[in-house]
Amino acid sequence: MLQVVPMPAPHCVAAVRIGRLASLALFLELACYPKPGLVSFVDNGAHRDMDAQTLLASIDALSGYFPEIAEAGADHAPLAELRDLGRAAEIRMLTATQGVNTHRGAIFAIGLLCAAAGRRMAIGTAPDPVDIACDVGQLWGATLGTDRSAAPITNGQKVRHRYGANGARGEAAAGFPTIRRAVLPRLEAFRRHPRAAASDALFASLAVLEDTNLLHRGGAEGLGFVRQEARQVLRLGGVRTGPGHRRAVALHKECIRRNLSPGGTADMLSAGLFLKLLAT
Repeated sequence: MLQVVPMPAPHCVAAVRIGRLASLALFLELACYPKPGLVSFVDNGAHRDMDAQTLLASIDALSGYFPEIAEAGADHAPLAELRDLGRAAEIRMLTATQGVNTHRGAIFAIGLLCAAAGRRMAIGTAPDPVDIACDVGQLWGATLGTDRSAAPITNGQKVRHRYGANGARGEAAAGFPTIRRAVLPRLEAFRRHPRAAASDALFASLAVLEDTNLLHRGGAEGLGFVRQEARQVLRLGGVRTGPGHRRAVALHKECIRRNLSPGGTADMLSAGLFLKLLAT
């Protein structure tokens, strides 16, 4: 007897698309170059425990997480349920990378954005990037700002306590202001100049973000140095200009020498790319 398989509900279809674009955003972040101290297909940056293949394995391991959390968002799941999905995804990531933290920040940031996007698309609302970023703050900001649920103490948490930096939680609770004000404006040129726009968006984020990864590796001095250099790259016209590109590559090499890597900035770029893709 022929078995009729029901078509997925409209928001299920949307969740699949959301998940696919989230994974693509992680790949585009990996492919971006130059980006100071970070892993790309060119080199490993300031990382000795991972390379491009490690990140590709991580992206593959997370491919089911993003549509799953988008579906949960469409079903108005509480933050506790979203958190559980993220923790399960983190276990899959660590299994795929043999214990290397490749995308913990992206699991958090892009995961919440996927949930917010799923919630909007389930009711037929246009996936406006700024609105989705703001939705995260409006829906879960109060809880994110006060939640201290049991979890392993991360380097980012230690840095937030020491330096008073907002970190990933603060960004999400405020509706991702760095993405809205720094990353997305630079990605306006993405269709014409995808690689250069992505790199410039990273430098724009780097110029303003209190990157807890930089604070962990280089303290306030390291953060200040990279911020200042990122601003110089942008003043020179970004990586599409010869002087800007040379300054960006020089900063990358110096970050490798100083063992500096702005992982939080990479997360903001990935999240911004996801929102940009979702709106196109």
